[in-house]
Amino acid sequence: MKTLTVFTPTYNRAYCLETCYRSLVSQDNQDFTWLIIDDGSTDHTKEMVQEWIQEKKIDITYFHQENQGMHGAHNTAYKLIETELNVCIDSDDYMAEDAVENIVSFWEKHGNDNVSGIAALDATIDHQIIGSRLPEAIHSSTLFDLYYKHGVTGDKKLVYRTELTKLYPYPLFKNEKYVGLAYKYYMLDKQYELLLMNEVLCHVEYLPDGSSLNMYKQYLKNPRGFSFYRKELMMLPFGGKIYKYKQAIHYVSSNLLMKNPKLFIETPKKGLTVLAFPLGFLLYAFIISKTRTRLIERN
Repeated sequence: MKTLTVFTPTYNRAYCLETCYRSLVSQDNQDFTWLIIDDGSTDHTKEMVQEWIQEKKIDITYFHQENQGMHGAHNTAYKLIETELNVCIDSDDYMAEDAVENIVSFWEKHGNDNVSGIAALDATIDHQIIGSRLPEAIHSSTLFDLYYKHGVTGDKKLVYRTELTKLYPYPLFKNEKYVGLAYKYYMLDKQYELLLMNEVLCHVEYLPDGSSLNMYKQYLKNPRGFSFYRKELMMLPFGGKIYKYKQAIHYVSSNLLMKNPKLFIETPKKGLTVLAFPLGFLLYAFIISKTRTRLIERN
C-alpha cells in the first residue's frame, strides 16, 4: 500500500484541474494515490479524469457525489482514504516539485504515533512563501499555537495521519455548504502536535470563484455552519479570553443571520455572548450591507 493520498475536492474546475494533475505526474516519488472528490460538477470534469486514468501515469481514484460543499467533500475523502497519510491539494493549486518525496522521507525519519502529522509551507505560483516560515527553534507545535503563540502567518499545508482525520466529521446542514475546516484540526490539537517542516509542498492560486474570496457570501448563505464552528471555537481549552470573545461576536452575527431566537440559550458561553452582542450586531449589519452592495454592483 502507498504511504500518501493526495486528495482534491473539485466543483466545476475542469478548466484548471489539469495543472494539479501535471504537477503530480512530474513527482519523482510515486508513493501516492490521487483521490479526486467531484462535488457535483456539471462540466466535463468526469470525462477529463477518465482520460487521465486511462493514461495510467499515476494512480487515480475518482469519486462523484452530490454537491455538499468543501467540508462535505473532505468528509467523503476521509472515509475513502486508506493510506497512512493524506494531504489536500485544492483544484486550483498544484504540488511543488519533490513534494511527495519531501513528505514521505520526512515522515520516515520523524513520524510517530504521538503527533498528528506535518505542517509545511504554501507558496504562490511565483514561488513566494505565503505568510511567514515556520519557527526553526521548535520541532513541533499545535496548529493553534503556531498562529496564536508563535506568530506564524499565512496559509500552511497540512499533512495528517489518516486514522486521525477520520475522527470529528464535519456536520452537514440542510441547504448549506460550508463549515470551517479548522474545526477538525483544532479538535486534533487537543491531543497532538504537528511536526514542522520548512519545505514548500504546494503552490496556491486564489481564483475569483474560490471560497476564500467569497467569504461575505459564505456568511450569508451558511449561518448554521458558521454558528456551529464558532461555538466549537469558544469551547477550545487553549483559546484565551480575547480569542473566545471574537468567536462570540461571529456567533452572534451568524445567529442573527439565521434569525435564531435561541441565540442566548444555545451558546456555550452565555456571559461572553451577552458582552459580544453589540459588536456581533454590527458585524451582522456589515455583512448584510456588503452582500447587498455586491448584488447591486453585479446588476
